[in-house]
Amino acid sequence: MIFGNEIEGEVTRGARALVLCPDFRAQRQAQDPHARLEEAKGLALAIGIVVAEGMIIPIRERRPGTLFGEGQIERIAAACEQEEVELVIIDGALSPIQQRNLEQKLRRKVIDRTGLILEIFGERASTAEGRLQVELAHLDYQQSRLVRSWTHLERQRGGFGFLGGPGETQIEADRRMIRDRMGRLRRELESVTRTRGLHRERRQRAPWPVIALVGYTNAGKSTLFNRLTGSQVMAEDLLFATLDPTLRQISLPGIDKAILSDTVGFISHLPTQLVAAFKATLEEVISADLLVHVRDIAHPETDTQRADVEAVLKDIGVEEDTPRIEVWNKLDLLDEDTRTELLGRTEHSDSTVVISALTGEGIDTLTARMAGLLTKAHRRYRIVLDLSDGAGAAWLHQHGEVLEQQIEEDTAIYEVRMAPQDHERFLTRFGDKPAS
Repeated sequence: MIFGNEIEGEVTRGARALVLCPDFRAQRQAQDPHARLEEAKGLALAIGIVVAEGMIIPIRERRPGTLFGEGQIERIAAACEQEEVELVIIDGALSPIQQRNLEQKLRRKVIDRTGLILEIFGERASTAEGRLQVELAHLDYQQSRLVRSWTHLERQRGGFGFLGGPGETQIEADRRMIRDRMGRLRRELESVTRTRGLHRERRQRAPWPVIALVGYTNAGKSTLFNRLTGSQVMAEDLLFATLDPTLRQISLPGIDKAILSDTVGFISHLPTQLVAAFKATLEEVISADLLVHVRDIAHPETDTQRADVEAVLKDIGVEEDTPRIEVWNKLDLLDEDTRTELLGRTEHSDSTVVISALTGEGIDTLTARMAGLLTKAHRRYRIVLDLSDGAGAAWLHQHGEVLEQQIEEDTAIYEVRMAPQDHERFLTRFGDKPAS
């Protein structure tokens, strides 16, 4: 319903939407517009919106006030009436003025890609930290958009109110509320970051390596996480099924204990507000001993998705020399010829493994490669202990790979492979004695 220049009413789950994918002809875009449109539809479905129609709109020149030309807007308006949609989703970035003008011309709610992704994150974040991060990102995005309707901060529902609101009122008061609230959120997140940093330091003092699963959203990270840990983390054929980081203990060949981290999926044009807000979470990736980049190898845009993930990793400060493995997932979706070709290409690779996290095919190869990279810097040591030193023997078995063990009178001689820093820690704690 229209009141003056404002668009009122709730548009929530079950709303019918028109999804538009601008195709900028003057720009060379890495992703095919049809693939971009399908991804945008997937984002809408992830928030429970009914996609009535999707359209690719060719654009030769951006219109600063509306993005689209007048003829295109008329065509879009006709489609809105024909499909009886309540919401128009633009798979791209809109300025606040463009958003307001399109709403007035189309007489519908209009949101852009950033707004849609933030809405998904707002609904999915389940931990206190996750909700703080998403709300901060939402406020950072929304503060420039008080030219249009604003949902007051006291209003609470699943998500953060891009899809509906009470109308444009008290703009200056709202701006002050936003600034004050953002200041409080940043202080709370700083406290969370310090706590997470202390936990990370404690893990780093322990001998357990940290492995971070990264990848494009819906590549299968959570399914792989569940396969490796025996957990039941939410894993669905859904964009952004996982937002909050999950840590679990796993065992690998020659490594008694490692920490596996499941992280939020990346996506092309990930909102800068979200990258900034989720910095505390993404630090788990930055400080990981091993990155496992999970790719949906059956996806037609898998190479473009890989480039998007690598770009985000670079943006958040991941060192290029951080050990990493590429996991080509969803082998079960490939035809026999493609399966055979990919398996042949990766058979002798230390950095690429083909798997199906769903069926378990290739998992043993993956765990062996992960262990191999984590233990690559390990050395072989000869350690002599008193036969009665059970604590020292247990420490060696827990923190290294015992290759050989001999008993000579009252001593035990071990051939152990371990990291040099673990060897130093062992000597500090237990000492060593010469062989007789």
